Amino acid sequence: MKREDIRNIAIIAHVDHGKTTLVDELLKQSGVFRSNQNVVDRVMDSNAIERERGITILAKNTAVMYNGVKINIIDTPGHADFGGEVERVLKMVNGVILVVDAFEGPMPQTKFVLKKALELSLPVIVCINKMDRPEARPAEVVDEVLELLIELDANEEQLDCPFIFASAKSGLAKLSIDGDATDMKPMFDTIINYIPAPEGDPEKSTQVLISTIDYNEYVGRIGIGKVDNGTIKVNQDVVIVNHHDPDKSQKVKISKLYEFDGLKRVEVDEATVGSIVAISGIVDLRIGDTICSPENPESIPFQKISEPTIAMYFNVNDSPLAGTEGKYVTSRHLRERLFRELNTDVSLRVEETDTTESFKVSGRGELHLSVLIENMRREGFEFSVSKAEVLYKYDESGQKLEPMERAIIDVPDEFAGNVIQELGTRKGEMTNMHTSGNGSTRLEFSIPARGLIGYRGQFMTDTKGNGIINTIFDGYGPFKGEIQYRPTGSLIAFEAGDSITYGLYNAQERGILFIGPGVKVYSGMVIGQNAKAEDIEVNVCKRKQLSNTRSSSADEALRLSPPKVLSLEQALEFIETDELLEVTPSSLRIRKKILDPTLRMRSKRNKQNN
Repeated sequence: MKREDIRNIAIIAHVDHGKTTLVDELLKQSGVFRSNQNVVDRVMDSNAIERERGITILAKNTAVMYNGVKINIIDTPGHADFGGEVERVLKMVNGVILVVDAFEGPMPQTKFVLKKALELSLPVIVCINKMDRPEARPAEVVDEVLELLIELDANEEQLDCPFIFASAKSGLAKLSIDGDATDMKPMFDTIINYIPAPEGDPEKSTQVLISTIDYNEYVGRIGIGKVDNGTIKVNQDVVIVNHHDPDKSQKVKISKLYEFDGLKRVEVDEATVGSIVAISGIVDLRIGDTICSPENPESIPFQKISEPTIAMYFNVNDSPLAGTEGKYVTSRHLRERLFRELNTDVSLRVEETDTTESFKVSGRGELHLSVLIENMRREGFEFSVSKAEVLYKYDESGQKLEPMERAIIDVPDEFAGNVIQELGTRKGEMTNMHTSGNGSTRLEFSIPARGLIGYRGQFMTDTKGNGIINTIFDGYGPFKGEIQYRPTGSLIAFEAGDSITYGLYNAQERGILFIGPGVKVYSGMVIGQNAKAEDIEVNVCKRKQLSNTRSSSADEALRLSPPKVLSLEQALEFIETDELLEVTPSSLRIRKKILDPTLRMRSKRNKQNN
């Protein structure tokens, strides 16, 4: 049976190509909001970090009505670090809208998400967005998208996909480059006509594949999935099974059932084939589980989520200032919070170590882990993290393999040399170089993932903020040899106390300071970056000895350069392997792992001797 009154679609794209803005317009023009309602931009990006950074991190469900047809829409993340979100939600839909920037064209993540959709044989609607950009080149971008489809072995039906030319910001869509546009009606019509209706057998026993897990403090875990067969009802007895875990068989009862309507979840008594539903009240529900009727418990196949490529150690904070700023500081708090994150983030791994004070957390990239750190900070957690390290593999012959990335970089011509030189020192190999007529160069590199750790800040400096870098995981390759991350050393506080202008003035001659006067410091804390390669201890708490001839007012003549205040990402990029980042709700402090200077020197000597 086909449910002609439903269409299930996902909107996929590279980061910042306008997916969420497009969803905004579909919601507005379908009448979800009142005509006088004040609606924020990017209404689907509900998470505070998503709104600040302008990126989508979590896949979101919504639904609109158009001409009597319910269109379930899933807005997916565009950043490669959150690819796990995209991979699994595609199991819920019958087609995708691929959004491509009318100037940038297909980018690395476009290829990644499109490949996943084509592997599942999903029909594709291509939306060339941002047609209002003055430098838009839609005709060339159409050719580039078709080339990408051919490269990804799309079948004839997928190659014959409809193209829509839109300006999501202006709320306009048209079927041809030169056509007239007044609203998003062409987009709605194309969805109804081109995306197939969901199919299933309502007479069969119940089958619902859980593709996303939401979490709510009041009702706990909420499983979201599509009804593939049968009907699901409130108070129905069901069995949970899993394709990748044949031994799993858990009997539960459906206590609450919801469908999506606009931005709301609406309670329903039952749902049938093709409906996307949310189910609450089941404690141990996991992504990839199938909810079935007890008389015929048959699981639905579900692809395994890609493995993490990068890891950090999350430790209980043991610095001299530990416990002064955070609400949750113990190993029990840290453990509970990290394992709770696994409820909703399938791409994350958390492992216990040989000490209860430390946990190994693995993810898909630096951004993936930094978002977790930022969320924990805002919740009141205090802890420390180590430098990110990549996860190696070994082949049958024992050869060491490391994760590789494909980096695509757009820079003004005059900065191309700086980028090529810097990535060369980080073991990057240039695979392509293309100069466009408008003064910019596109560079493509194959580079070890660890070569990109700590590079984005350097990249912004090298290109004076004018460069764009996009990276995507490109499989495992042979180990490329050692990489020197940071050519400069650290300025380390010599003693505990409050930083003083006089001490800072003397210290700033050695390099760049991260702190100003009146900041609490402790011995072993990194307070700046040395201009030379070695670490140096400086006394920033040092006061000038006052005498009859030395008055305190002379201090006012000392001019301090403004400190370089590091963001979370910059601090994670800066720290070396023998350093930690102390994270609290109100502060970020870099410190040496070994605070005692004598023990630190001894450890360094032992390492060199070995």
